[in-house]
Amino acid sequence: MISIESSSVKDIWQFIEQQLQHNNEPYKDVTAVYEFRILDEDDGVYQLDFADQQASVHYTNEKEADCVLKMKEKYFKLFLLGDLNSTKAFMTGKLKIKAI
Repeated sequence: MISIESSSVKDIWQFIEQQLQHNNEPYKDVTAVYEFRILDEDDGVYQLDFADQQASVHYTNEKEADCVLKMKEKYFKLFLLGDLNSTKAFMTGKLKIKAI
């Protein structure tokens, strides 16, 4: 387990990828690419790719995303912790979502 508050975004994504490799049951029927753009981080593009009952993380926008979420690092961490009011964040521009 890692501390989201004190970890870098890249370390968080590495942890997420490791956890997804252990159990594919929750996403085995999902085929989608979700892109997270961390606005205040250099090269802050991360793609969560679900395909063929596997999940992987890409550190570029190499695939066309089905959904793009843009936010600052602070809000990304709150999002992961479940402490971000997503509706309020969206309405105030702290979270931007684009479905493709």
